[in-house]
Amino acid sequence: MNKLLSAFACAAALISTPLLAKEVRLASDFTYPPFNYMDAKGNPVGFDIEIADALCQQAELQCTWVSQGWDALIPSLLARKSDVIMASMRITDDRKKKVLFTDKYYQTPARFVAQAGQTLDISPEGLKDKVIGVQSGTIHDRYVTDKFGDVATIKRYAGQDEVYIDMANGRLDVTFGNSDQLALAFLDKEIGQGFEFVGKAVTDKAYIGEGTALALRHNDQALAEKFNRAIAEIRANGTYDKIAAKYFSFDIYGEEL
Repeated sequence: MNKLLSAFACAAALISTPLLAKEVRLASDFTYPPFNYMDAKGNPVGFDIEIADALCQQAELQCTWVSQGWDALIPSLLARKSDVIMASMRITDDRKKKVLFTDKYYQTPARFVAQAGQTLDISPEGLKDKVIGVQSGTIHDRYVTDKFGDVATIKRYAGQDEVYIDMANGRLDVTFGNSDQLALAFLDKEIGQGFEFVGKAVTDKAYIGEGTALALRHNDQALAEKFNRAIAEIRANGTYDKIAAKYFSFDIYGEEL
């Protein structure tokens, strides 16, 4: 009996012990170009990926990538199937209850996109009977559901790239997402020709959050601090700006919204 109790105690200690190993499993859904996606050879690429590589090198951590669907990112982290979420996840009060966020590594507002030339009013009256496409389980999903779910049809997708396909094919009236991602992955591409931003930028922190950060389990505070130091160091030594310049012609880090 004593041996059995001892075994249970050891197992419980392993579950609650903060991550101390140098090997860290980073999780992403890889459906969000130019931030995180797979290239033609199936390799993780994008801004998030390069920033993560730089942070791991700066913090002297061995990091590997784990693929998870967006809706599974937080549950998988809490189930210890990964150690850090690096997937352009916004800091929000709801998510803070479940995970520990690092300092932000970028911050942008959210915008609506629709066909160019429309006089579309972003209001319950203006979006009545419209079809709004969003990535499922995101802050953008929550925003349009709360604001327009009673008057519009909310169509949810596993990945943002699927939203763009249906926008281009006329299956959606409007989409809502991060302004930078909408511009770079849709409006600036051939698939997004004939579409434009509509309405004002949304900066409500109750939905849009306090920036975009890495997410960890609450008891992994020491690891979070390593990443925080690494974020500050790559910002100071020019590595961050060098990576950002490959993807953006504007300041992606951003000021407080």
